[in-house]
Amino acid sequence: MVEFFNRTMDNLRKGPVGPVVRWAETHPRLAAWIVLALGMVILLVIEARDVGLLPGQWVALITATVLVAGACIWIISWEDGDEEDEESEEDDS
Repeated sequence: MVEFFNRTMDNLRKGPVGPVVRWAETHPRLAAWIVLALGMVILLVIEARDVGLLPGQWVALITATVLVAGACIWIISWEDGDEEDEESEEDDS
């Protein structure tokens, strides 16, 4: 399974979406924020399209949704710091 994943990632890096994949590997949190925010905004638009919101309300909802997505990624990244701290403590031993 790992070999399949590595082959797939290598093919993506070499293909037409290579620059996007390399950018996402360089900036994983920002890429995750963009993907999560995009998905959340799409769901918001689909679910609220018949509500009759004014343009200012749409802007406020979309802005709040993007900020919530950023907060989610920020909270998830807290665990990344814990793993890095554990690894550095093990290296010190």
